[in-house]
Amino acid sequence: MRKAAGQASVEFLAALPFLLVVALGVTQMLAIGYASVLAGNGVEAAALAVAGGGDPVAAARAALPGWSRSRSHLTVEGGEVHLRLRPPTLLPALGRKLEVHAEAAADAP
Repeated sequence: MRKAAGQASVEFLAALPFLLVVALGVTQMLAIGYASVLAGNGVEAAALAVAGGGDPVAAARAALPGWSRSRSHLTVEGGEVHLRLRPPTLLPALGRKLEVHAEAAADAP
């Protein structure tokens, strides 16, 4: 009976790196999804500001939480608004390659 308990511990330790990689991947996918939602909110706020004659950059910044403001880039061309946002990541090298995009259009006054 003692041997079986030791075998289970060894198998768990062997599977632990795989489980950590899967957990890291799932966490990163959730961060990408959340960043996508935030980008959509920011670009929608900016498009509404364009339609109302307001400042789209200020509207987008107000719609984004603090951490994401420095990770976003907004462009406005006529009535088209584009927002790029880099999601948070645990691996800095990966963070430079990931980016979500959102776009909206509004009739400018």
